[in-house]
Amino acid sequence: MKHIFKHAFNLVLLSCTSFSVLANVMLVDGYVRAMPPSVPNTAAYFNLMNHGPAVKLVAVTTDVANEAQLHTLVEENGVVKMRQQSSFNLEEHGHLTLAPSGDHIMLLGLKKPLVVGESVDLTLTFDNGTKQTISLMVSKQELANQDGGEHHHHH
Repeated sequence: MKHIFKHAFNLVLLSCTSFSVLANVMLVDGYVRAMPPSVPNTAAYFNLMNHGPAVKLVAVTTDVANEAQLHTLVEENGVVKMRQQSSFNLEEHGHLTLAPSGDHIMLLGLKKPLVVGESVDLTLTFDNGTKQTISLMVSKQELANQDGGEHHHHH
């Protein structure tokens, strides 16, 4: 009997190990911005850590909105404008930060108003064909570590 438990334990351990090798991209933190019920769009912000080779985030889908788009903010002639992007790079052993001041995910055509405290699932699609679903809370607050300090790089 002890022998069976040892094999079962090793099988579980092996399963966990192989899964963690596949899950190279990990959600660090994130949220979906709460908006007034009359506003049909919102944005998702999150931090991803990549523990493997470089990949590109190429698409996002969700059940709470008609469409999810990758966007960035660009400044043209002193005016900040939002632009749709085809992908976001996630460097090898690097991180990707989506924040109000830059890259973010726009959730367009919300199917119902999002309530503070509820969870929203986003399915991320990468250029290597992998998909990963993350869950983000709806919040009015920015992430604690998004004080703007690391997002304003001076060149």
